[in-house]
Amino acid sequence: MKKVELLSPAGDFEKLKIAINYGADAVYAGVSHFSLRCHSGKEFNYETFKEAVDYAHERGVKVYATVNSFPFESQLGLVENHIKKLKEIGVDAMIISTLGVIKKAREIAPEIDIHLSTQANALNSWDYEAYRDFGVKRIIAARETMLSDLIKIKQKVPDIEIEVFVHGAMCFAYSGRCLLSAVQFGRNPNKGSCANDCRYPYVLYAENPDTGKIFKMEEYSDGTYIMNAKDLCLINYMPEILKSGVIDSVKIEGRTKAPYYVGVVTKAYRDAIDEFEKTGKCNSEKYYKEILTTKNRGLTDAYLVKRPYERDNTQNLETSLTHGEWQVAGIVNEDENTCMCKYKIFSGDVLEILSPKEVNECKNEIGKIYKEQSKWYLKLDKIITKNEKELSSVHSGNQNPIKLPCKLPYLTFLRKKVEFSPNGV
Repeated sequence: MKKVELLSPAGDFEKLKIAINYGADAVYAGVSHFSLRCHSGKEFNYETFKEAVDYAHERGVKVYATVNSFPFESQLGLVENHIKKLKEIGVDAMIISTLGVIKKAREIAPEIDIHLSTQANALNSWDYEAYRDFGVKRIIAARETMLSDLIKIKQKVPDIEIEVFVHGAMCFAYSGRCLLSAVQFGRNPNKGSCANDCRYPYVLYAENPDTGKIFKMEEYSDGTYIMNAKDLCLINYMPEILKSGVIDSVKIEGRTKAPYYVGVVTKAYRDAIDEFEKTGKCNSEKYYKEILTTKNRGLTDAYLVKRPYERDNTQNLETSLTHGEWQVAGIVNEDENTCMCKYKIFSGDVLEILSPKEVNECKNEIGKIYKEQSKWYLKLDKIITKNEKELSSVHSGNQNPIKLPCKLPYLTFLRKKVEFSPNGV
């Protein structure tokens, strides 16, 4: 069976490290130029991006640079210089949307692979053949493409790699070609500046042209979320996707997402892929429950397995965000002996452990790490800072590392269950 790549988002260095430690085979990221991830990638400059690429390569992980915006004529010189910088940095591929940028990238850096962005809307074998002949190695399928179509496309164009999105935010517009933010805020979504206008509540009015009367149409007190798409989640269909034999890479969307999201979702798909490769089966329900601990807008399987006209559950009309069931209380530092508080922790708290590696039991005066019903927990009997100060509680504003009873793997998340409203309030 074909080895399928797991591709995760890396909006900054911390998220890149988390994606890698939680099982990604490759990550995608960008410096804040000419990328549709320009806001989520704002933590990278050329120097830190080079460090991140080296970090990934040292661990056998590939890095794909996003160069997928749509440049104006006045920006072409800047794009050219940007491609030269990425060549010097040594990225493994560039994700590009337009033919002109593809051509220029092939001229400047012929040794770097070209991946066609989903924004290019490649939908059929003619498209795939044309882009292959133009030097594209991989096509990121348009989100409207069905798996059954991809199987047929691969039969006709076997020498092109196919990547599909399996998880993350969905745009209500056709393959993300939206100008709503440009109209309302002057922020061009196709240049990486989307303001997520589709997530806002809108108030609708109906006008009678004969009388001039206008009636307010109100579903909820704060408006109606008529353009708010649910988040994509195909964890339940991973066996079908893997069995197809035509998918080379499965991709997790992560623009503006939190580090916890990157870790949880990457680990869920990593475990699902590994389990299927070993046993031919996949405990999708377990991984789905884990994904539900992240904040989301409701989950849908979207269009890869069903036609759009067959769907009636792809929108969340009530709220733009459903809170996850868990809150990150802390994350383990690189020394593996301390953690940083990310929420609030009280003396005596029991926190569930989500770790990228194996965990060992221990117990001492600070607390204990133990396993119960297949899950790992940390109980903190005392909250002691690295400089030996004892506290009754600690909040996220406190930048003092908190001692652990014993070592936990770097980037381990410590989480606690929280009460939340299904309407996000």
